[in-house]
Amino acid sequence: MTATGVITIAALMTACGSRTSDENASAAESCVDTSGATIKVGAINSFSGATAINETVIGDAITLAVEQINDDGGVLGKQLELISEDGASEPTVFAEKAEKLIGSDCVATVFGGYTSASRKAMLPVFESNNALLYYGQQYEGLESSPNIFYSGATTNQQIVPALDYLKEEGVESLYLVGSDYVFPQTANRIVKEYAAANGIEILGEDYTPLGSTDFSTIINKIRTADADAVFNVVVGDSLVAFFREFANAGLTSDDMPVISMCVGEEEVRSIGVQNVEGHLASWNYYQTIDSPENSEFVSGFTSRFGEARVTSDPMESAYTGVYLWKAMVEKAGSFDVSAVQEAADGVSITAPSGEVTVDGENHHITKTARVGEIRDDGLIYTVWESDGAIEPDPYLESYDWAEGLAGQ
Repeated sequence: MTATGVITIAALMTACGSRTSDENASAAESCVDTSGATIKVGAINSFSGATAINETVIGDAITLAVEQINDDGGVLGKQLELISEDGASEPTVFAEKAEKLIGSDCVATVFGGYTSASRKAMLPVFESNNALLYYGQQYEGLESSPNIFYSGATTNQQIVPALDYLKEEGVESLYLVGSDYVFPQTANRIVKEYAAANGIEILGEDYTPLGSTDFSTIINKIRTADADAVFNVVVGDSLVAFFREFANAGLTSDDMPVISMCVGEEEVRSIGVQNVEGHLASWNYYQTIDSPENSEFVSGFTSRFGEARVTSDPMESAYTGVYLWKAMVEKAGSFDVSAVQEAADGVSITAPSGEVTVDGENHHITKTARVGEIRDDGLIYTVWESDGAIEPDPYLESYDWAEGLAGQ
């Protein structure tokens, strides 16, 4: 299938994540060269386009993990040679770069992807070539693939906990806003199912194209609706315009808090803390987590990329994905895809966000959910967290209210 064909299908999949099986992964012959002292690994992140604001820093986190692993002796005695590509915020480009890394550069694995559209574009590439992608971003769930390991949160580890928190806080109405692609649309579909089952009224729902900077109409509708809170799945450059317009309209976190699925420490800087202070975020990691592993991660990152830099959940998830691949390879004693897949179940590491463990059946990992508040120093502080790590449930099979969603 051509990359264009992949995107045509992905564009139509606006909440139709699907299970794939080992039967769909071909026994494509690998060109990975394990004979020398080095082995190639790939990364695809957007360094240009609408989501570069989010993805450039993720590329830095992947680079840090690779450099640290090399400094510590590599993987199975081999140094990692990282080949980085620019996805240019275009799903078609992600698919093309994946083909290049697998077929021409002969990498042992690829780290990257950001939007669900980019992941869905790459998925058939990895399955048809029987290669491995470590996707480090939170997403809408309703998907699993033998050729993808998901080190970011799935729905029951980010979206559902955020809704549980809002319900506990007495929120009875929501306004939904998001960028116009797979993740926000599917996320809000899940929110509506949850809301219907939990007595929460949805007062409005709007989407805007990726990169859009005109939020005047949407903000007016939000103000008029006067919901208890806004559930926000806007991403990329558009976040700056959204929150500035929100603040300019006189709306505050005291009157109508916004809980965001895609606002981390890096985005707070771009938006301007004066425009987002007091609002909420739902993630699994914040720079302010107090643990030896996180202190080491933060100090390592700032030492490498600058003392003024910050860390965030998407960066930590991608960083963790590199270390999970290392742990799987070492457990397997091989870089072979099938050996890594077979070894994956139960692999556990202590990440900056806490202990995470791989579920070998659905290729997701356990995650601790955290709701955080953005404060005047530009950092996010945990105001609620789950009681331990949450087992991944990408198809929401354990929730009765999600019966119409699970298994699609």
